Amino acid sequence: MSGAGPGSDGRLRCGWALASADYERYHDEEWGRPVRGEAALFERLSLEAFQSGLSWITILRKRDAFRRAFAGFDPTAVAEFGADDVGRLMTDTGIVRNRQKIDATIANARALLALPAGTTLGSVLESHRPPPRPAPAELADVPAITPESTALARELKRLGFRFVGPTTAYAMLQATGYVDDHLRDCWVRSDGGGEVSATPDGARP
Repeated sequence: MSGAGPGSDGRLRCGWALASADYERYHDEEWGRPVRGEAALFERLSLEAFQSGLSWITILRKRDAFRRAFAGFDPTAVAEFGADDVGRLMTDTGIVRNRQKIDATIANARALLALPAGTTLGSVLESHRPPPRPAPAELADVPAITPESTALARELKRLGFRFVGPTTAYAMLQATGYVDDHLRDCWVRSDGGGEVSATPDGARP
């Protein structure tokens, strides 16, 4: 469905959210809602990188396993991962066993901890927030790459982050509420989008 359609409760949602209950829940509770906290943002960045080349539903269904494997996405803990941890992760059937993405996640934890004083992952994302634009009417109106996401990918790379190209960078901006790409008729857009908490399990209060 290219536009908004009724979900399980009859409310209109972005068409992509109608494919499964997992998608509907993620769409309603997280996607496009502001995310606060470096660990929460690090988790989203990591999952977006793992999703590259795969369907997002695959990542959603492995999310709990990812959290167990990567110490709840605590950047300090992940930054200390060594060869034994990489070996453990490469044999963990609960996650996506891609060596480049695993190495990038560890490198990104270290890059996050090495950010200059006064700089956070959140502040980097905020500095690349796109200007407001009309609400998209259909999925075809939602871009995959923007000038802001291209600049964000370049900046993250300069700061030592890996596996974050312009498409992944834009997906990150969408997922964490720095851009609102809910369709014009989607109920979440009219709801205003509450903030997602930075609790370890990522659940909203």
